[in-house]
Formats: sequence, C-alpha cells, structure tokens
Amino acid sequence: MKKVVTLGEIMLRLSTPRYERFVQSDSFDVVYGGGEANVAVSLANYGMDSYFVSKLPKNDIGQAAINHLRRFGVNIDYIVRGGERIGIYYLETGASMRPSKVIYDRSHSSISDAEVEDFDFDEIFKDADWFHFSGITPAISKKAALLTEEALKAAKRNNVMVSVDLNYRKKLWSPEEAKKTMTRLMEYVDVCIGNEEDAELTLGFKPGKTDVTSGELELEGYKSIFKQMMDKFNFKYVISSLRESYSASDNGWSACAYDGKEFYHSRKYNIRIVDRVGGGDSFASGFIYSILNNKDFKEALEFGVAASALKHTIHGDFNMVTVEEVEKLLSGDASGRVQR
Repeated sequence: MKKVVTLGEIMLRLSTPRYERFVQSDSFDVVYGGGEANVAVSLANYGMDSYFVSKLPKNDIGQAAINHLRRFGVNIDYIVRGGERIGIYYLETGASMRPSKVIYDRSHSSISDAEVEDFDFDEIFKDADWFHFSGITPAISKKAALLTEEALKAAKRNNVMVSVDLNYRKKLWSPEEAKKTMTRLMEYVDVCIGNEEDAELTLGFKPGKTDVTSGELELEGYKSIFKQMMDKFNFKYVISSLRESYSASDNGWSACAYDGKEFYHSRKYNIRIVDRVGGGDSFASGFIYSILNNKDFKEALEFGVAASALKHTIHGDFNMVTVEEVEKLLSGDASGRVQR
C-alpha cells in the first residue's frame, strides 16, 4: 500500500443551510475540511495509506476534527495537540448569478503557531511515496511557511515525490508575498497543480487571453506557460484545472497537463453544483492516486477530472466517492439514474 503524506490546516466549517445569506440565517451546518485534509480523505477512500500532518488544540473541537478524519480512514498519528484554537471559516453558498462568499476566522490557530520542533519530519517521511501541500499552508503565517519549507526539505532527503496545489487566497496574503515564498518552495516540487489565477498570482505566469468569467479558454496560452514553468522549475508535470464559470450553479470542468513533451486536454464535464468547495483538492487526489497506481499522466488527468466532477455533487469539503464510481463515470455513464 502506497504511503501519502499531506500537511496543512483542517478547519471547522460553518455554512448557511439552503443557500441562505449570512444575514438571514439563524443556524449553521457543521463540517470539517481544508485543502490538504480533503486530499488525505480522498486518498484514504481510494485505499491509500493516507497521513495528515497538522496541529490541533487539545479540546473537544480539536478532537471532533480528528474524529472526522479517522471516520474516513485517514491516519492521524502525526497530528500534534496544543495551541490556542482551531481555524474557522464561514461559507455562504451562492446560486445562479450570486457567488459564494467565505469569511475566515483563523488567526492564531494551532497550526499557524506551530513550531518546526513539534514534528519529526524524517520519521514522518520514512517509507513515504508522496507528499502533498498547498499554497494555503505557507500563507496562513510565517511560522507555517517555515514549517512547510522544513517538511519539503525532509521529503527530498527521503526521496519522496512532491506535489503542490498553488491555491492562492487573497484574504491570506498579497501576490507579492505569495511570489516571494512560493517561488522559493518550488525547488522541492515535482508536480505543480493550479488554475490560471493561481499560476499568475503565486508564480507570475498568465495563460494568454483566458477569461474564466466569460467561459473563454485559450489552451495555447496554457501550453506556453507550462513550458516556461517547466523550464524554470524543472517540474515533472504541470497541471491546471479549467473551470468555466457560467454561473455559481453551473460550470464547465476539465483540465490540461504537460509532461515536458506532450500537452493534453481532458474531457469536459458540464456540472450542476451542489458544493464546489474541495473541487480542486479532489482533482489533485485523483491525479496522485492514478500516478501511484502506474497510470500515465493522461489517464491520471482524466481520473482526477472525473473524480472532481463527482465531488461538485457532494455537500461538504470531502469527496466521498470510490474508485469504482469514478471509473463508471469515466466509462461514459453520466446518466445519474437511480442505482437499485
């Protein structure tokens, strides 16, 4: 069984029910999630030996987050207990032409104040096959950025394949801060994943005339910047999800990838969205799973896109689908017929 390690922050998510606005709702739905935790859950669902590394407060809410991960088969041996609090984010789910809205309450969360000495990274990466992180983790604090860099150094010492989802978050840092930090971290990365906005704001690469708000994609622009990124950082694969936002409720969803020789664009799915949070994470985990199971990068891309299309139909951050369900969609069965 392949061992995959992810590092990041799992948060308490409080979302308004029934597409209500913050100002009208008098209750919240409670789930837990976060970029790297979402990846860990998907990989556990696919049968991987999946580890999530983080720090959580030693209280009942911290324990509830851990229990949530354990419920889906994620190994929590490397979660350290301590610190002040769990991070929280509030989600108002949009519909039609009204966009979703996120409000963060995550300052001084346990992982943002964690010290490098809290973790034995060489032990964590012993016998590991893959390490995944996102641009969210180094964005939450200077300590978290240092923690991420030390984890990356340990991963490379232990010959572990490394992937990043660039995941730029404007409420956490500026493009200037992101470029300074993320450019430095790219020297440890083998597989770079991100959308067009992430590539521009974290690394400075813009794909031509693409405008996701109008649904216009210029694939030649992606091919050009993928080559530039590979030349600069020596990535093994450069990958971008492609979201065509017709509205908050309906999107086109596909992806493209480059392996240094060939540029490939996947099948596109037109999706009616139940919950788009975690869509990119489910895509990343599908790609990671496929590569670790000896699929070529085109097959891995198709699996990731199909898995993520299904995630958009599931409430919450986690993608609770099986390999068999993804493969069924890949076979062409998108009918949605009742299974009896």
